Amino acid sequence: MQIYIDSADINDIKRAAEVNLCDGVTTNPTLAAKAGKDYNQVLKEICSIIKGPVSAETVSLDADGMVKEGIAFSKIAKNIVVKVPMTVEGMNACQKLTKQGIRVNVTLCFSANQALLAAKSGAYFVSPFVGRLDDIGKIGMDIVREIKQVYDNYKFKTKILVASVRNPIHVLDAAKIGADIATMPYSVFEQLFRHSLTDAGIKKFLEDWEKVPKKK
Repeated sequence: MQIYIDSADINDIKRAAEVNLCDGVTTNPTLAAKAGKDYNQVLKEICSIIKGPVSAETVSLDADGMVKEGIAFSKIAKNIVVKVPMTVEGMNACQKLTKQGIRVNVTLCFSANQALLAAKSGAYFVSPFVGRLDDIGKIGMDIVREIKQVYDNYKFKTKILVASVRNPIHVLDAAKIGADIATMPYSVFEQLFRHSLTDAGIKKFLEDWEKVPKKK
């Protein structure tokens, strides 16, 4: 499973890239606003660091506006993927952008039926938001299982990009189900490296090393 960082913080993205375990980035205007930077400039900087897919989100509500924004985003770098929402207008835009050779990430997906429509519209990625489903008392990962089954049934090529990831358990569950990608905040990415027994083991090794007689 590929790992993406969901962020517009250039420092976090650089840190993730340095360990060669970051396969792509997802971002949006909200994250850019938090970083206090112009959105297009943020996208340019990210694409200069990350060679894998970088998802850039449109803000228009109509298909023509999404297509116009998507074409502009695609000119920033070859690895840009255009994010459109799971709406009728979004699927219209998805089809038009896909026909122009522009990859599309259908975002804000909350059901397998929506994911089915995204795949039929030619989406490159579909992004089920598991954390937001958990927030309303649903089991977010259930949708990922359902999408996986539907896509396998019909050999759809659309990749499942698990989004709204809140913790390492989400990452593990996504990998066990067989999702193609999980995108996460840098804080969650960091947690993947950690385990209390690893820390305890290193501490014990160092303590034992201090006890080993050293030649003078």
